[in-house]
Amino acid sequence: MCPVTTHHATGPLTGMVLDGRYRVDTLIATGGMSEVYRGLDLRLDRPVALKVMDSRYAGDTDFLARFQREARAVARLKDPGLVAVYDQGLDGRHPFLVMELVEGGTLRELLRERGPMPPHAVAAVLRPVLGGLAAAHRAGLVHRDVKPENILISGDGEVKIADFGLVRALADAKITSTSVILGTAAYLSPEQVATGETDSRGDVYSVGVLVFELLTGVTPFTGDTALAVAYQRMDNDVPPPSTAIHGVPRQFDEFVHRATARDPAHRFADAAEMDEQLDVIAAELGLPYFRVPPPRNSALHQSAQIPTDARESHGPTENLDKHAAAASLVRQTRVFGRDELQPQQPDDDDENRPREGCFAGIELSEFQWERQRSRRVLLFWVIAVITLAGLAAAGAWTLGANLDTLL
Repeated sequence: MCPVTTHHATGPLTGMVLDGRYRVDTLIATGGMSEVYRGLDLRLDRPVALKVMDSRYAGDTDFLARFQREARAVARLKDPGLVAVYDQGLDGRHPFLVMELVEGGTLRELLRERGPMPPHAVAAVLRPVLGGLAAAHRAGLVHRDVKPENILISGDGEVKIADFGLVRALADAKITSTSVILGTAAYLSPEQVATGETDSRGDVYSVGVLVFELLTGVTPFTGDTALAVAYQRMDNDVPPPSTAIHGVPRQFDEFVHRATARDPAHRFADAAEMDEQLDVIAAELGLPYFRVPPPRNSALHQSAQIPTDARESHGPTENLDKHAAAASLVRQTRVFGRDELQPQQPDDDDENRPREGCFAGIELSEFQWERQRSRRVLLFWVIAVITLAGLAAAGAWTLGANLDTLL
């Protein structure tokens, strides 16, 4: 149930005010169960994210009860790795959740832009994710749907996990289909596939699959249907990431192997234990600090590019002006594809122009600096060889000219 990103989208609820307090602005993403909007808390003048569930859930008392309980439980959690939940409610036929608006994008969008990550970048993503999950596990809560779409990256490099408890609420809904109960097939633990039930070790399995994907750029299992993908893990282990891409350290192979053991008893007990092992690996490998960059062309950035008619209908607010200013910066950002990174003949005018972008986790400016350094070294050796050759020629000429005298 991956969300579909939108451009300058005005969804069906745009312009509404939910519960007399939350103004619905532009559509960020939509899926089969809900829509996510950029919104504004009119009472606090605070930008928020509004997750509005499909209206068919409004008449399901089991769903509404679970939705309310899960929202209250998650709202009590406090951790930098968790997207804060501010409020929940029901406005007519629209159950909704009010959350912190993380100005940036999703981990899925970052993977699409940059591809596989080096180990130090993977560790930088995992630390806040595992920290947030650990806080939830200590409180007896399980996420059940850990995947790149539910991991957000802010413009300041903060990584947060969202949508806690939503799968559990949907599972209790009388109208929910089996495919929805299963969640996202690529990341499910074997016990979720078999029984639909799980605990903290199910989240650990999902994080293990996530680590595999961050390192390799692909998920470990494929199939023609979501159920085919889900059932593969019943009889197959997740392979070591190093079998899919070269250069993965042995420690990360072992890390993924333990996290994705088919028997839950052989996994890390919870996210806290998994986080401790990550610290050990980081120390062994000497992984450097890394600030996770947000995706440059995310759906959230695009939603900030408010059309003129939408701005006039909402009124000139300070928040909309800020979002539009941010959007103008985004439009100037260029994303480098792999094809663009092939060697090309540079123009004379831009030979020394700083390069922007990233390839294989390394800034392009570093490639340019190394190239210029190599050229300087080559020039030095060429001059040295020419000088030595000149000295040798001069010496030979002098020796020849005075050979008779010397004899």
